[in-house]
Amino acid sequence: MADGSRIAPVLSTPTNHILDEDALPTTIEPESPRSPEAIQIRYEIDRTVAEIRQGGWKRVALQFPDLMLPEAPAVFEALSRKFVSEKKPIRNKYTNPEQSSFHVGENLDPIKGQPLSVEFFILADTSYGACCVDEIAAEHVDADVVVHYGRACLSPPARLPVIHVFTRQSLEVDRVVESFKSTYPDRNQAIILMADVTFASHLPCISGILETEGYRFVFTPDIVHNPSSPLPNRTVPETVLLEPSQLRNWRLFHISDPPESLLLILSSRVSSIHVFPTTNTVAEVTSAADVTASAALRRRYALMTSVTTVPIFGILINTLSVKNYLHVVEHVKSCISASGRKSYTFVVGKVNAAKVANFSEIGAWVVIGCWESSLIESKDFWKPILTPFELELALAGDDKRIWTGTWVADFETILAGIKRYPIDQPINKAEICGKELTRYSHDTGGSDSEPESVPPEFDLRTGRYVSNSRSTQVRRNTEKGENQSSQHGQLVRRSKGDITRIGDVASPGAEFLQSSRTWKGLGSDFQIEYDNPQDGSIGAPLEEGRSGSARGYISARSQTRT
Repeated sequence: MADGSRIAPVLSTPTNHILDEDALPTTIEPESPRSPEAIQIRYEIDRTVAEIRQGGWKRVALQFPDLMLPEAPAVFEALSRKFVSEKKPIRNKYTNPEQSSFHVGENLDPIKGQPLSVEFFILADTSYGACCVDEIAAEHVDADVVVHYGRACLSPPARLPVIHVFTRQSLEVDRVVESFKSTYPDRNQAIILMADVTFASHLPCISGILETEGYRFVFTPDIVHNPSSPLPNRTVPETVLLEPSQLRNWRLFHISDPPESLLLILSSRVSSIHVFPTTNTVAEVTSAADVTASAALRRRYALMTSVTTVPIFGILINTLSVKNYLHVVEHVKSCISASGRKSYTFVVGKVNAAKVANFSEIGAWVVIGCWESSLIESKDFWKPILTPFELELALAGDDKRIWTGTWVADFETILAGIKRYPIDQPINKAEICGKELTRYSHDTGGSDSEPESVPPEFDLRTGRYVSNSRSTQVRRNTEKGENQSSQHGQLVRRSKGDITRIGDVASPGAEFLQSSRTWKGLGSDFQIEYDNPQDGSIGAPLEEGRSGSARGYISARSQTRT
């Protein structure tokens, strides 16, 4: 064989076309495998087994975040050893009866080959955020329960029961105590000692040490599944239960960096927030950082005011597992519709800039997700992205929008305060115009323009006049209404260029397609001669195109491969 036949073809980009970029970061070496004893402790195998037996579940889904997937087989084996029985193995559609080696979904013990009384399934790629329970993937394997590993938002699930295993993380308790003492030298202050769920197991030990140091008013909350709590998913002091405003008198010391949404919520509820970072590798003991969310709150409020004149909103459903998410979707739709604007609903998995950029007619997006994932702050997105609470503020009238700095994220609070901010409804225009709106339509013989007496709308940021912020406002036209009523139930051909209307309301998507998009589909770049058949013209004859596979199409004329 010639030497040239052994040379691989050039498939990469030539060197002279490569951009000058920095070298890729070095690959992080994976951690060494944990011992079986460490797996037992970190993943709480005994507690998980006890809850599975208590619940009587037979099909268990194990949900791991990406960083914990390398240890998923070890957890699978540790759990499987606890459920070996004398029953015969039961085959199901998720197992391969011809495969003798161990794989996920097999109901044999991976060590002894004995049948199991409980089947386990590893859920690797989550449908949405890692903090939420992936009920969709669990239902694909008919799971009875989901064991969720890692940090979690603790949003109540919609269908399946959940066992949360927060996976205890290591923490230098002495450094935390010294940082706490240097941050709060006054031992008579009321302080809440709080931590991320992965470090919450260290709080009793830290609280006991601080009590011996003379701190008498340190409250350590317990973890509860209640995002609507004044301290999300945490218990509160007894005085706060009686009077929630008393929480403002407490200071908060938080171990590990809190999520941005939690920081926004707590900033208006407690006196001050100090954060002890768990990623800091510096050996010296320093005071915890004093964290404030004032800049983030101002940025969010500016984002709200920028969408007050947006005519079209997009609703991004970013969860199918959180309880009451459908009620929030309907609430958001009703708010947008009541303000005279149009909304389109999209179901997405993980939200990114490339997905939402495909719909350029959308002026702003509203994310329906858990109370942590609904807040998306990134400069990569072309259009603003709001939470349902921020949408309520944005749609309220300028005279009704009152900004107090309070920020809400959980579904229960949003649904409980549906009438918190009155929506600026377009019906007020008709009330102002009175009978003049009908008279104007009759006098002009029908027009799509709004009467001159309608109050003008201006963008508060740019000061420009906005003429189409109410995209679904019904434009009254007597003559057109009579014609449409006479043609009801008949198939009528639209004239070329006419905008589709539903219930005498123009489609904002069709208007954007006609006015803003340069490419409008196949056939939009040339004039079709037989659009008007009155002139007797006919279309071109049909011709057979190419056929075959992508590696070698066959032309109908020459019958040769191309």
